[in-house]
Amino acid sequence: MTVLITGGAGFIGSWLVESLLAVGDRVVVLDNLSPQIHGTNPDCDVPWLDATRGVTFVRGDIRDAGLVDSLLSEVEAVVHLAAETGTGQSMYQIGHYYSVNVQATAQLFEAIGTRHRHVKHVVLASSRSIYGEGAYRLGKQLVVPAPRDAKRMAAGLWEPLGPNGEALELVATPESARPRPASVYAATKLANEQLGRVFAEAYGTSVTALRLQNVYGERQSLRNPYTGILSIFSNRMRKAMPINIFEDGLESRDFVHVSDVVRSIELSMKHAGGGYRVFNIGSGVPTTVIEMARALARTLKSSSELQISGDFRAGDIRHCYADRTRARAELGFEPLISLEEGLSAFCGWVVRQEVVEDLSDQAQRELSRLGLGKAS
Repeated sequence: MTVLITGGAGFIGSWLVESLLAVGDRVVVLDNLSPQIHGTNPDCDVPWLDATRGVTFVRGDIRDAGLVDSLLSEVEAVVHLAAETGTGQSMYQIGHYYSVNVQATAQLFEAIGTRHRHVKHVVLASSRSIYGEGAYRLGKQLVVPAPRDAKRMAAGLWEPLGPNGEALELVATPESARPRPASVYAATKLANEQLGRVFAEAYGTSVTALRLQNVYGERQSLRNPYTGILSIFSNRMRKAMPINIFEDGLESRDFVHVSDVVRSIELSMKHAGGGYRVFNIGSGVPTTVIEMARALARTLKSSSELQISGDFRAGDIRHCYADRTRARAELGFEPLISLEEGLSAFCGWVVRQEVVEDLSDQAQRELSRLGLGKAS
């Protein structure tokens, strides 16, 4: 099969390219090699861009409708990874995020539906962020609380509450949970899901949306100050810089290794049928940020001080972890890499990389200046 991977030179994309090549597929990659992710000299980050290995690489913008149209003529399936991904950055670059994340996806579906019906399957990289705060139990009812109020967060009141101020019990979030995006980034991902659903129902093309939890692993950008706390923390730890732990450190995330995410994409392509489907992809285990920071410091043998600062960002959530029941039943997906194994592999890769300039403090100050967070 010949597969177009948009954003294929990025973190997840580069892993997926190698995995597809290993089973004999041809791959077409479209990527703009964004300096925020790849730096100013990106060639060293993508050594597999070699036509002799079955990869056709095109450097270009996903919003270039003519370019995308020309690439679709060659392929049978599309894995759509190209996107701007920073939650905090999305809150003040609203037009840009809409253009890259939503308008480009609309153009992609239009091209497939009107001119490239030979494309039989599209995989969308969606996000757990579409849920907002994720699922909780309130008595016998499953609820998704409203996004947290900035005034309460500024007062150090971190946990989301029920509609009448009730305490809530955290549970795994199923695909049936009501979406309540808390950031512009999340809103763009939900918009893409809705486009995919309508398109699949109208045209009969198979569209699968994968709601990815916090993906980590080797090749994650160490330069991007807006996404990937493991990358941000590890870069600072290698410089013995203090680690800014937002809120009280007890906010939790579902960390899933990139190799498991790639396997979920391949499984969704293998089990493609007509219509629209959506799956949670994660480990199904919540880990607090302070726990992760301590484990990372141990693995890197870092002397960095872990500072619980009370800083926060608009659009961040408190907790969310995946209910994997549907992905297990319909895709046969089970994560294979434990957090301990994944951290060991990630840190082994990190120490072989160049130490890059840390921009995370600057990014947080910009959010604070705009009233979108608190910086110490």
